[in-house]
Amino acid sequence: MTIPNRNFSYPTALRFGSGRIKELAGLCKANGIMRPLFVTDPGLAGMPMVKAIVDDVRSAGLAIEIFSDVRPNPIEANIDEGVKAYKAGQHDGVIAFGGGSGLDIGKMIALMHGQTISVFDLEDVGDWWTRADASKISPIIAVPTTAGTGSEVGRAGVVTHPTTHEKKIIFHPAIMPRVAILDPELSAGLPAKLTAATGMDALAHCLEAYSAPFYHPLSAGVALEGMRLVKENLARAVKKGSDLDARGNMLMASTMGATAFQRGLGAIHAISHPFGGLYDAHHGLLNGIVMPYVVKANRRKIEKDIERAAAYLGVKGGFNGFLKWILALRKEIGIPHALKDIGIDTKRLDEVAAMAIKDPSAGGNPIQFTEKQYKALAKKCVVGDL
Repeated sequence: MTIPNRNFSYPTALRFGSGRIKELAGLCKANGIMRPLFVTDPGLAGMPMVKAIVDDVRSAGLAIEIFSDVRPNPIEANIDEGVKAYKAGQHDGVIAFGGGSGLDIGKMIALMHGQTISVFDLEDVGDWWTRADASKISPIIAVPTTAGTGSEVGRAGVVTHPTTHEKKIIFHPAIMPRVAILDPELSAGLPAKLTAATGMDALAHCLEAYSAPFYHPLSAGVALEGMRLVKENLARAVKKGSDLDARGNMLMASTMGATAFQRGLGAIHAISHPFGGLYDAHHGLLNGIVMPYVVKANRRKIEKDIERAAAYLGVKGGFNGFLKWILALRKEIGIPHALKDIGIDTKRLDEVAAMAIKDPSAGGNPIQFTEKQYKALAKKCVVGDL
């Protein structure tokens, strides 16, 4: 193999550990943020935890306000309303707080409040990101409360298009948060079902980054260790939400997955994105259901890599053993076996396949599936034909 020329970047500053949220006000000041807009989802906005955090930041002399008009699968209108709130409050930075939706919309507000173009003009296609005026992008501090998306270390956000229902990946290097606070105490109250679903999202990121066919040894190593952390901690976090060691390790696995997937994602995401956009289903749950079908479909290209991963994870049986481990983990934490189990049918498979082959994640799959192959694979995911 001829080693290609590549550029690598792992720049995010992380503050990891219980109680680190107390450093939020100081981190805002250190990054020139005196009037932060605190962006989160409606469920979190009403929780005592958020009130305590906002009060703490306000007591440090910062003019903080909350914006929480954020859907689980964010849409353009959430960004538009957030931009209005940002301008009305004369804010100078964003605290993105919550799961993937709160983090992504926070990043999009920081990006879009100073732009004159549509957010969809900044889709992750070629060099479209250069269309933005980077000087107008505000600093961001990210605080995840779920261990799944890893958006706290990402340069992109996902937004559903209002007419096509496609999930669009919006990219700009300047929306990488300045700092991410990984405090396991903030995720301790997450319900078991959401812990399971978001944890499978983290596993999907690690697994697809590890399997992507591009030269990036840094990502491959980070992804492999991320999978180990998921294996040893996800079920513990689901069964006992107050287990801060398990919560902390899952937060790190989530961050590692998103750090690693600059190597690439794959067909798990290429299929999950259309189903999520068309059926408004939870992204992590979709990834968890779709995962074993895609792993099996990719077998001829990834078998040796998966055998090495299985050995590192202490999973016996090579590729088959690895697949059995995924199935056993899903069963243990309550992830359904088929998409039909969460109300998804086969009526829109043509749309799913057409959207999957165009999804940016598809380019990182070890096998470049045709539209016909995506349709057949999506059907297997719906009906449970493994």
